[in-house]
Amino acid sequence: MVKADTKRMIGRRSLLLGAGAGGVALNFPGSLTGAGAFSEREALAASASTVRIVALRFGSVQWLLETIQSNGFDKAEGLTLDVRKVASSQAGPIALLSNDADVIVSDWPWAMRQLSKGEAMRFSPYSSALGAVMVAPESDMTSLADLKGKRLGIAGSALDKSFILLRAHTKKTVGEDLTDLVKPIFGAPPLLAEEMRSRRIDAVLNFWTYSARLEGAGFKKLIGMDDVMGGLGVTPPPPMVGFVWGQGFEAQHPKAVPAFLRAVRSANELLKTSDAAWEPLRGSMRVKNDAEFTALRDTYRAGIPEAWKPEHTASAEALLALLKKLGEAELIGAKTEFDPKLFHGTA
Repeated sequence: MVKADTKRMIGRRSLLLGAGAGGVALNFPGSLTGAGAFSEREALAASASTVRIVALRFGSVQWLLETIQSNGFDKAEGLTLDVRKVASSQAGPIALLSNDADVIVSDWPWAMRQLSKGEAMRFSPYSSALGAVMVAPESDMTSLADLKGKRLGIAGSALDKSFILLRAHTKKTVGEDLTDLVKPIFGAPPLLAEEMRSRRIDAVLNFWTYSARLEGAGFKKLIGMDDVMGGLGVTPPPPMVGFVWGQGFEAQHPKAVPAFLRAVRSANELLKTSDAAWEPLRGSMRVKNDAEFTALRDTYRAGIPEAWKPEHTASAEALLALLKKLGEAELIGAKTEFDPKLFHGTA
């Protein structure tokens, strides 16, 4: 964990540079430098029925991909999913930009930035679940004002978009900058979750999976990021995370992307309606108990997105403008322009 001069950090670097981070090990099967590795990947890419997808090894998307494969939803669509599990969220963007993947899971602001830089991207929402500020079961805090003087863990860095939005919301509702109100402590999501459990911090702003795990252990939600966005006038909150692919891949394999998205919908429909479908996923979910399992399952279900609609496009445009303003354009990129064509299913 790192305590930091938050305001100084915001002027220095961007969390959403993604593919700009160096030294990230992709952990793909086999070596990218080994004999025959390049030709093998080229052969896979040339197959219209094969989709190479990169996803976090222990992320929630793995539950979806396992459900697709174990129930044959990919085969029913004439697809073969070549799933590459990685240890870092930055590995996916690197793989997509270097043509080592056809589809990744990322957020649309990153994809929009790449689109503005000349990388033709498309996005389809994967989840509308958002993170939250969580407090201990015994805590008497009920509002952001109650965080005054408290130790607040923040997943990521001072340039995390959720933290930037929470700062703006706090300024609007409490009248103080969050960095002056609390003692910010930045760190990795799993580390902060454990710090919260051990009460070494008083509250934590974390991603939805870690917030759900804490909820399963009896921790309370002080405020969700959906309420933060709503308070800043971004309604409805647009799904932030989704599947991202290159328009070149879609043009070369016009049937592959629609088939993949149909397989995703089939798997999500099963996960939404069948408790039994979740039982084989317990190992991948790495749950400590039934309460944590139930909290993760129910939060995932609530976050299964509806089809992207014009109102989502409008709120996404408003959010991008807000993030550029609050992050001094460094978070998103000063030259990033909003383009509704990024979102699959729009004109």
